[in-house]
Amino acid sequence: QVQLVESGGGLVQAGGSLRLSCAASGRTSITFALGWFRQAPGKEREFVATVSRSGFWIYYADSVKGRFTISRDNAKNTVYLQMNSLKPEDTAVYFCAAYTHYYSDYGETKKPDYWGQGTQVTVSS
Repeated sequence: QVQLVESGGGLVQAGGSLRLSCAASGRTSITFALGWFRQAPGKEREFVATVSRSGFWIYYADSVKGRFTISRDNAKNTVYLQMNSLKPEDTAVYFCAAYTHYYSDYGETKKPDYWGQGTQVTVSS
């Protein structure tokens, strides 16, 4: 089992920044990658970004490329999502995700094995 706890959500004006954190605990040694998804009201959950255990492989959704940066600190078992130039359409509940299956890539087609509870991000116009 892997437990994930997100923090850092909140209300921000358009053009502003927020940094989300996700602390992993439990069997973190079996985690090959960590990532972020989001779900806006009335919409399906969508992929945002993932990072491999080494930090070498990073994937972003096209909608956030150039604005969001994912990173991880393995010593702290924590993954971060730095979100800049936020837009109202970024408003969603953001979920941390962990992958305990090995894949050759961790793009948007791969399904995580564990989820956090989510943290609300609201961007006002």
